[in-house]
Amino acid sequence: MIQLLWIVAGLGCVALGGVGVVVPGLPSTIFFIGAAACFTRSSPRLERWVLGLPGVGQLVRDHRAGLGMPRRAKVVTIASIAGFSAVAIVVASRPVVGIGVGVLAAIGIVVVTWHVPTREHVLDAPVRERGRWRTPRSPRRPPRRRGRADEPASGCEQR
Repeated sequence: MIQLLWIVAGLGCVALGGVGVVVPGLPSTIFFIGAAACFTRSSPRLERWVLGLPGVGQLVRDHRAGLGMPRRAKVVTIASIAGFSAVAIVVASRPVVGIGVGVLAAIGIVVVTWHVPTREHVLDAPVRERGRWRTPRSPRRPPRRRGRADEPASGCEQR
């Protein structure tokens, strides 16, 4: 019975995510992340289906790996929150509603800006490897040669 409830919740998240793809201002990725979490508890086949969806599947896999959002997606998200909340504040019939929308928008912007990791920042973060720090994208240094710089590498004399 519990497994069936997880499947229903996951399908509901997929439906909301599908609507979010079409309707501007409604997020979609978070619903697909929720669907994958529900399907993890109920149906491995449906989980593989969500993870294999074009466009969204990679974002869900990146979220699971802790990579966060791409920088461009963060900028678009923050701009969308600011734009739609500004329209809602202007259209609000009561000042209390406008203040509430403004506060919620500010919280959303803070969360996206400081709580959600930026993919490029995560990928460039230094990693401790064999006692030394290096960034994952930086190439490894070639091993240092022993001896003086003017000596040949093979140890043979030059003619």
